[in-house]
Amino acid sequence: MSPSSTESQINEKGNTALLGVEEIRTLPKVALHDHLDGGLRPATIIEHCADNGAQLPTTDPEALRRWFFEAADSGSLVRYLETFDHTIAAMQTADQLARVAREFVLDQAADGVIYAEARYAPEQHLRQGLALPDVVEAVGRGLVEGMAEAEALGQGIVAQQIVTSMRHGEPTIEIADLAVRYRHESVCGFDIAGAEDGFPPSRFQAAFDHLKHNNAYFTIHAGEAFGLPSIWEAVQLCGANRLGHGVRIVEDITVDENGRRHLGDLAAYVRNERIPLELCPSSNLQTGIADTIANHPIGMLKDLGFRITVNCDNRLMSDTSMSREFAKLVDAFGWDLDDVEWVTINAMKSAFLPFDERLALIQGIIKPAYAQFRSNAGPTAR
Repeated sequence: MSPSSTESQINEKGNTALLGVEEIRTLPKVALHDHLDGGLRPATIIEHCADNGAQLPTTDPEALRRWFFEAADSGSLVRYLETFDHTIAAMQTADQLARVAREFVLDQAADGVIYAEARYAPEQHLRQGLALPDVVEAVGRGLVEGMAEAEALGQGIVAQQIVTSMRHGEPTIEIADLAVRYRHESVCGFDIAGAEDGFPPSRFQAAFDHLKHNNAYFTIHAGEAFGLPSIWEAVQLCGANRLGHGVRIVEDITVDENGRRHLGDLAAYVRNERIPLELCPSSNLQTGIADTIANHPIGMLKDLGFRITVNCDNRLMSDTSMSREFAKLVDAFGWDLDDVEWVTINAMKSAFLPFDERLALIQGIIKPAYAQFRSNAGPTAR
């Protein structure tokens, strides 16, 4: 059965629910791990690259969309990284950044996302003379415009930005300081991204200390391309509030001959402390974490009660959306409405948003919407 099917799907609890892509799209969702440069509209890339004199593999929007997915899905790291060369080339002026941010908000809202955090590296958008504050302010402007337009369409959404340092670069506190400077102007946190193997989180210890000194929040890409040592550093040395991916925490979980699962000390700590895992199933297939969604560790991590969240990572490169990610998990693991709601509330609890605002979204939007879906679906939905 395809993930987009609207036929009844029966899960292991014996419940049935109509949870295909279209049904899930009507439900509120929360996106915590979504790269701004990984979700552009192909038509926008074509227009901006033409303005900037940047070459593309094709100037047909649908063909370009296919190219991005096929390049990212090829198994070639060179081709995968090339995809970002093209999207970043389309994000080099203030107006271009504002448009991309605005369209990020509108595309998420159209998919039923009510809260989204867009992460990107400001240092990658300086080719045409912008300064770092100009970049942050342009993205912030686009987010505000997108939220206003979505609200006018009856698709209310809250969107913020996470500023990112590239971990293979020279460690500084410059980008972390932007997170502090603009913390009340749409910037909700900080991250490090890029090549994980060989570039441990502790290289940016000074940046994380600066953030903690200023009571600011940060997530760290860890446990995707490298394993437990990266997660341990992110959690125990750096003090990450969330883990970007973190999927390789399963390497600290063993299964005995009777099928019982045993958590090592690090896995137990992450679960006990409710450290959120920003899991990205489709993206992880492209980077070799699993060969199918059904074999992705998210199923085990959910069963064990980790604070899991579901995310897209790069919507363009993975040809996905939040609704598609959930539909794939419904299909692979038999998740029902309760499961989708639980994971969504996990994400909302983990957002870099003030407590009262998180609670208002949970109590005022998420829970009522899922309750209404159950009421409309009748006894087949839990």
